[in-house]
Amino acid sequence: MRCADWADPVRTRARELLAEILDAGTAVTLAPMILRVADRDRGDHALGLLDGVLRRAPRERLAPLLVSGDRTVRRYAYRMAVEEGTLSPVELARVAAEDDDAVLQGRCAEAALAAGLGAETLDVLLGGRNPQARSAGVTALRRLGHPERAVDFLADRSALVRACARYVLRQHGTDPQPWYRARCADPAVEPGAAIGLAECGDRADAPLLWALLEHPTPGVRARAVAGLRALDVTDVRRLRPLLDDPAPGVVGEVTLALLPSARELPEEWLLSRLDAGRPRWERVSAWRLLDAHGDVVRLRTAVPLLSDADVRLRTWAEHAVRRVAHREPRASRSPEVAALLDRAGAVGR
Repeated sequence: MRCADWADPVRTRARELLAEILDAGTAVTLAPMILRVADRDRGDHALGLLDGVLRRAPRERLAPLLVSGDRTVRRYAYRMAVEEGTLSPVELARVAAEDDDAVLQGRCAEAALAAGLGAETLDVLLGGRNPQARSAGVTALRRLGHPERAVDFLADRSALVRACARYVLRQHGTDPQPWYRARCADPAVEPGAAIGLAECGDRADAPLLWALLEHPTPGVRARAVAGLRALDVTDVRRLRPLLDDPAPGVVGEVTLALLPSARELPEEWLLSRLDAGRPRWERVSAWRLLDAHGDVVRLRTAVPLLSDADVRLRTWAEHAVRRVAHREPRASRSPEVAALLDRAGAVGR
């Protein structure tokens, strides 16, 4: 820490001592502290010493840093490993495929591709649990001349991977839209195919998505609703029954689709869906749709929820009351708004 001291004599002596004691063993122990001090003014000197020691150390000395529980340390260690070429493409691909740090996923995927793709490396990337790895592998299929494998990722759960798969196929002269249309007409359709059709299709594809609203798989129903919203072909009358869907994900997507047309839904009907006995996702949906009705309805909805047992609904209600109270000075409040704010008590003041 004193290597970054404001006093030059202290800083100089500390740097001399650190240079004396820092070897491959102490570097691993002190790395977390040095990396934090590096963010300070004059803190880069200790980091330079750490760099020099670790780059000269045997590969196995870096291993504890690669598995450190400190994210900053791990990012530093993998950056060094990539620069020094101490990890094989397959090892890099495994990190990209399995690590939960998005920065490391991207860095190691790029390094694996740059190091040269073998069959094992490609399979590891394509089988990765995170989109960064899969998208890197799919994109590499173009360079390797295997665009047909990209078809397997057109219905991937990740929008990024689906987009990469479509790109690879188009670069090799294949239009993915017919594949999506055929897949959405198949009872075994995947959720990713439903939204994928909307991502590359047009309004003429809406009938296929409307038909999927009755599919037995909740994920397919949810993605079909999302697709209809993306194509801007939502219909309040046809979507309203799906607010009673047993799957929370479907209700959430329908709510998003209906928000622009929320005022077409009866206020009293929505208020009844806030009853404490209803599933939480239905209550949250009702709140969001009522909130889109405007200030007066928002206030009518919020005041009874100020004592609700659901913390999130209660918090949203408090915020809504405060927003209305802030926007409407006392002198310009309608009698109803004034009465509701009085009921809200201290929250509305």
